Amino acid sequence: MAVDVLLGLQWGDEGKGKIVDVLAPKYQVVARFQGGPNAGHTLEFDGFKHVLHQIPSGIFRQEVQNIIGNGVVLDPIIFKKEIDGLAHFNLDLRKNLEISKKASIILPTHRLLDAAYEKAKGDAKIGSTLKGIGPTYTDKISRQGLRVGDMISPDFSAKYNALVDRHKAILDVYKFEYDLAAAEKEFFEAVAFMKEFHLVDSEYSVNHAITAGKTILAEGAQGSLLDVDFGSYPFVTSSNTITAGACTGLGVAPKNIGEVFGIFKAYATRVGSGPFPTELEDEVGERMRVEGREFGSTTGRPRRCGWIDLPALKYAMMINGVTQLIMMKADVLNIFDEIQVCTAYEMPDGSITDQIPFEITDIKVKPVYETLKGWACSLEGMRDFNELPVELADYIKFLEKHLNLPINFISTGPDREACVLRGSLA
Repeated sequence: MAVDVLLGLQWGDEGKGKIVDVLAPKYQVVARFQGGPNAGHTLEFDGFKHVLHQIPSGIFRQEVQNIIGNGVVLDPIIFKKEIDGLAHFNLDLRKNLEISKKASIILPTHRLLDAAYEKAKGDAKIGSTLKGIGPTYTDKISRQGLRVGDMISPDFSAKYNALVDRHKAILDVYKFEYDLAAAEKEFFEAVAFMKEFHLVDSEYSVNHAITAGKTILAEGAQGSLLDVDFGSYPFVTSSNTITAGACTGLGVAPKNIGEVFGIFKAYATRVGSGPFPTELEDEVGERMRVEGREFGSTTGRPRRCGWIDLPALKYAMMINGVTQLIMMKADVLNIFDEIQVCTAYEMPDGSITDQIPFEITDIKVKPVYETLKGWACSLEGMRDFNELPVELADYIKFLEKHLNLPINFISTGPDREACVLRGSLA
């Protein structure tokens, strides 16, 4: 059985958590393949809202095996808080949650380094969530990081102290003040807590599931335009957020990748610094932000908002090999009489392109828009495509024409039941 991949096609915050929760009944295994607690997947059902940061979004389905893969960077403190926050759901998480021994560990000093680096950048800051993600991936790539499997090693304390000493030396160079005692106490309590769970060689878990013919969904974090190689570098995250990241982040051979579900919003948002050609820094953008509740689920920061960007979307589809499209938050556009769609960019020299230029972080491109009529009505209770307002149907058809792929899922509200399914998802 192939591994299906679900990932975001924009700058993150596309609503992946809801879709994983909706699709989870179709799958026996849900595996998270990259990212860390800088991701926040929001799920809403039965009138309840919950945000997951590191735990796969299939966790609310007791029959689903959930795996935190080797590509994830895991903060034990946040992990413990997440588990504690799920206590009232009466979920047997020690039964259906596995953690890769090869997943990297975020130490308290990684957070300090994150803050020190960001402070030193001044006005050129990336917009980090300050969760220690970048420094943890840095240690991973420089071959000096700690992994989950190290926690059960008899010399874990020595390994921990050696790495922390290196971090302290860097913090001294930056003249960064800190108090580590309280964070370390909480960290080691969380490490002891984590050791109560299934710490496994998850690449075997995933590949045994493939061999056994189980249905598997790989869940990504952040968005494709934040990929460390193909995103708007340097304003990106520290991991590969695209389909290829599922292979390295879970130990899955490329031949075993099946469907690639690409998720995008009916408009666009971005958190932190970096280029955003369709950003609306006016009343329209503020209305979009308020209507869409566009505030970071991890940080609470207001998200930058703008119209949908088709050149960026087509680029993300290309590098991911998307086979099915999922459109989120169509209901946020209910309030607009007209909707703009960016179909190309005008370069500083006046030329027109539908490709993302390498210089996107150094130059300002002007979006080329086409105007469509809005539907200006509620979508509440609509579950069939034929029930949708004709203007929304036209908007979807316009996007499909430009993207050359059908949109098989349209989210019409935050609840898991608020959606229109078409094609193979119906």
